[in-house]
Amino acid sequence: MSENVGSGTGSSLPSIPRPTLAVSRRKNATGNRSDIRWKHGIDVQGNGKKVKCNYCSKTISGGIYRFKHHLAGTKEDSEPCASVPEEVKAVMLKVCVEAKEASLKKRRFGDDEDYPEQTEKEKDNSQQKGKDIRNFVTKGKGAQVQSTINQMMKKNLKEQCDQQCAIFFYTSAIPFNVIKNPEFLKFCEMVGRYGIGYKPPSYHELRETQLKKAVNNVDEMLTEFKAEWKRTGCSIMSDGWTDKKRRSICNFLVNSPKGTVFLYSLDTSDISKTTDKVVKMLEDAVEFVGEENVVQIVTDNAANYKAAGERMMETRKSLYWTPCAAHCIDLILEDFEKKLKVNSYESTSRVYESSLGQLHEFT
Repeated sequence: MSENVGSGTGSSLPSIPRPTLAVSRRKNATGNRSDIRWKHGIDVQGNGKKVKCNYCSKTISGGIYRFKHHLAGTKEDSEPCASVPEEVKAVMLKVCVEAKEASLKKRRFGDDEDYPEQTEKEKDNSQQKGKDIRNFVTKGKGAQVQSTINQMMKKNLKEQCDQQCAIFFYTSAIPFNVIKNPEFLKFCEMVGRYGIGYKPPSYHELRETQLKKAVNNVDEMLTEFKAEWKRTGCSIMSDGWTDKKRRSICNFLVNSPKGTVFLYSLDTSDISKTTDKVVKMLEDAVEFVGEENVVQIVTDNAANYKAAGERMMETRKSLYWTPCAAHCIDLILEDFEKKLKVNSYESTSRVYESSLGQLHEFT
């Protein structure tokens, strides 16, 4: 006789666990913080769209994708971090490279996680089609994936684009090393994103509108560098050289922890190289940057520059003159060439000791 399990006091139905659906979550989805990059930033809004950097305290919009490029310093859709440690920067750069390679590989086979997920019916159809296609593909070692019509057409377009790019370089007398300029590669990538129908800026836009925008961008960037000069101090570096017309040029640059900025150039061909003239030239650079911001001045080791540096240290107690280490090494190598005798160990030792003495004297 069967018992009535639905009646009577004290009778209870056994608890049956309800089936749960396994939901796959992406690595960078909202609420998922398993990504190593979240160790270096703070989620400002809680939705992963704005991340505050732990090193420079800047808030990066666009989520963890732009934040990783911010730490890696790739300048791709984000401003590079100026305070990130080198070891963290190296790790983030490796992560960016691996992520880009993985994304390209997935898109090549139609399995990128950025694409919308398929329904069960679509998955079944795609799997069935995959089985049908695989029946026509030769399996075995060294088998290659069959090229699509789109890829074959792009191959012909690639050859035409390369030829047109080369003709543009030839007819405009553009140096070949311009092809290595990262800004040119970015331009080509932006044209590819724009697609068919892109028209380059006109002559007027190039020399007026776009030029003014570029100047404003440089001014804004220079403002950030000037703020860094006041906070940490900076070094003024002078670099003298001779151009193809035998003119004497002196470049002035400013170095700080944020980076190096080109200040201006001077044509010193008509300027006498006396100590007084060199002191005037260096003092103008110090006044341009701000004496309160300058920690040291770096010049070559010529006698007039050495005397000028020592005089400036006497009049300006807050800065130092430092000889250029690269120029010291150049002088050592010149001594080797002038005074070194072949197969003479003693002469080599004398020249080496003399050069080291000069180097210690300068430093």
